[in-house]
Amino acid sequence: MEKEQLITLENRHGSGVYPKQPLVLVRGEGARVWDVEGREYIDCTSGHGVAVLGHAHPALVQAIAEQAKRLTTCPNGFYNDQRARLLAELMRIAPPGLNRAFLCNSGAEAVEGALKFARLATGRTNVVAAMRGFHGRTFGALSATWRKEYRKPFEPLVPGFTFVPYNRLEPMEEAVDEQTAAVILEVVQGEGGVVPGDPAYLQGVQSICRERGALFILDEVQTGFGRTGRMFACQHHGLEPDLMCVAKGIAGGVPMGAVLMGDRVGDLPKKVHGSTFGGNPLACAAALATIHTLEAEDLPGRAARLGERLLDGLRAIPSPLIRQVRGLGLMVGVELRVRVSPLLAALAREGVLALTAGPTVMRFLPPLVITEEEIDTVVERVEAVLKKHHRDTKDTEKSLL
Repeated sequence: MEKEQLITLENRHGSGVYPKQPLVLVRGEGARVWDVEGREYIDCTSGHGVAVLGHAHPALVQAIAEQAKRLTTCPNGFYNDQRARLLAELMRIAPPGLNRAFLCNSGAEAVEGALKFARLATGRTNVVAAMRGFHGRTFGALSATWRKEYRKPFEPLVPGFTFVPYNRLEPMEEAVDEQTAAVILEVVQGEGGVVPGDPAYLQGVQSICRERGALFILDEVQTGFGRTGRMFACQHHGLEPDLMCVAKGIAGGVPMGAVLMGDRVGDLPKKVHGSTFGGNPLACAAALATIHTLEAEDLPGRAARLGERLLDGLRAIPSPLIRQVRGLGLMVGVELRVRVSPLLAALAREGVLALTAGPTVMRFLPPLVITEEEIDTVVERVEAVLKKHHRDTKDTEKSLL
């Protein structure tokens, strides 16, 4: 089918909830994707941070194909070889203290599970979350998500959630009390503008939770599996969460999520939670291949090195439109003085795909296999787009005088 036919079909029969750029992507390899017309793009979205191995990585393709020939699904009422191996591998690479996992299908599901387990373990109901935090769009996850435009249409949400400023310890000390089941935080706020947590703040929140009997939940859905330069972002700061939510990069592009749990969660009663597709053999095989490839190719180390290259390059752009460049590893945000959507569209026309992180932040989440040359090209094209936008704005202002 032609491009316009495909766009028409998707617009006619899709839900309509997603704003879309007029691109039809059909193929990928490494850090590049191609549209239906054969045009090539450097992909700095990686499916919202999912494709940590890049597109069509041979190890992932082989693992999926081989497992699909053997067994695609196996309910959790039976044991499975791939699930058992994955659980063991997750515990091997997890931060200290995490020794069990509930497998599910997405980041929002992981957050839902963590919130339920925290309430169950503590016998408490309240949860403290951070302003500008994002944890998903299902009812529990949405209740922990800050942005009112996400929350408002679905209120009333789950009661008992309180929001405090991120990176400020004093409000957290005031908010956590004997009714607090858990505190949930991102190590780097993603949708909230790519804002790294201060180490002393994160460690302080963990201490408050320990002192007051609340569980410490880290949302590593976006930051996990090498994205920030370590396997998990909390490892930069020596954090030991009681529950950790992971998804996105865990299976290299196959839908999967998990809640990793420590001893403070305690024993979970049978049938207290469940998932039809969670821990299916196909996703588990993909996750095993992803973990092994991340380690074999040292992709977390690559993310650390190339993240610095991307940060340095973007910070060197002499544009008055840039307010700040920040990030950790290959999770980078450029905060602008103008709205970002027109600039993302212009950047796509220049062959680079990126994301928003709020109305004024340009977010880069490239595959961890991106090359130095591709990083440099991204920086060059961002600079060109900013320069043109600034020049065009000045010309428009002059014409109105």
